[in-house]
Amino acid sequence: MSESQPQQPSHSPHSGRGESGGHGPAHGPSRNRAPLRGAGNAAAAEAATLLLAGARLTDGRTVDVRLSSGRIQAVGTAGSLPAPALSRVDLSGYLLLPAPAEPHAHGDTALTADGEGPVSYTPDEVQRRATEAALLQLGHGATAVRSHVRIGDVHGLGPMEAVLQARRSLRGLTDLTTVAVPRLLTGVAGADGLAMLRDAVKMGASVIGGCPDLDPDPTGFLEAVLELAAEHGCPVDLHTDGDDPARLSRLAAMAGGLRPGVTIGPCGGLSRLPLDVAARAADQLAAAGLRVTCLPQGDCAALERRGLRTAPVRLLRTAGVRVTAGSGALRDAGNPVGRGDPLEAAYLLASQGGLRPGEAYESVSSAAREAMGLPEVRVEAGFPAELLAVRGDRIAAVLSLAYSRIVIHRGRVVARTSAVREYCDSAVAVALDLPRQGRTEPGP
Repeated sequence: MSESQPQQPSHSPHSGRGESGGHGPAHGPSRNRAPLRGAGNAAAAEAATLLLAGARLTDGRTVDVRLSSGRIQAVGTAGSLPAPALSRVDLSGYLLLPAPAEPHAHGDTALTADGEGPVSYTPDEVQRRATEAALLQLGHGATAVRSHVRIGDVHGLGPMEAVLQARRSLRGLTDLTTVAVPRLLTGVAGADGLAMLRDAVKMGASVIGGCPDLDPDPTGFLEAVLELAAEHGCPVDLHTDGDDPARLSRLAAMAGGLRPGVTIGPCGGLSRLPLDVAARAADQLAAAGLRVTCLPQGDCAALERRGLRTAPVRLLRTAGVRVTAGSGALRDAGNPVGRGDPLEAAYLLASQGGLRPGEAYESVSSAAREAMGLPEVRVEAGFPAELLAVRGDRIAAVLSLAYSRIVIHRGRVVARTSAVREYCDSAVAVALDLPRQGRTEPGP
């Protein structure tokens, strides 16, 4: 069974529009044993009541959380919310958080780095890759994914159609939405791209994207995108390196005020500009209400590699720009070892980007959801039951060692990763009363 294949978690971790091997300590995900219920049963599962018992919150409280009909129904002190035994998940030792969302994925090109010969873009292959990538990201905790999909050239709308089919097949497990990414939109060559972009929106692409930097007429490209977005009421999500201050200034002037909003990224070029120039650009982006999605884990193949650097997140936030973090490439030409893990993105922002752990996690959770037009999530009654439980007692520990995770989407457990670390001659740890996680059931 592939590691990304959906599996049915046991109820206790101690037993076994938004948009629609080696020496030393052993650790790693263990295999789950039973398949998840199919998405066809998702509606009935959402209506069931689920109790999350003994979960720790970021404010230090230990609580029970009752879920029903896809929402958080109640939050109370531990032991205060009884529920039938079969609908209880023991979260003792876990930190309960709003689930991350993935604002910048590339499902059509994911998992292609290790292949031999040309990458296949047949519909079946693209659908398989997009599905597997979304499930990998779901296992990490992302219950919503925005996938940028290239259209045009020799492949036409085939990749878009395949990713939309993956979206339908994943309904009930994760919310996958698509961004149509044309290459050219201006001149004679761009006429076909513009027509195909219109067709992609009609097919079901919910966001309009592209890379103005690669068009001979970046301003004309942007004008075409904004006009079509205004016509259809679609959000815009554009690739740009951000190394040209004049181009960023024009983009801010043209895109400011567009509803439902404009996101740009990864903007690594801003980090290569003089500080005062980058600060002025950040002020312009903030004044226009543009959001920035940075890619701390690496780049994506949509842009030429120009010496990878992450966008200056602290500078942008200080200016008032709403910043979120995405994963970018997932084992494709942009990053052959990309993990697609939002908690790794948050870890890098905390370890290298100058953000506090809570701010870093917010960039992949609440800020990402807001950028994607998704409802806000808090661990409070009335909010959507989009949650992630990670073994640990505080955000910093979770970002450091996020091995065991339980993912909840629309009020039901949809993915689980369990890790066990064991040491030989562990009597030393016992004698010192050190924290220790061991096996709770027989096994090899």
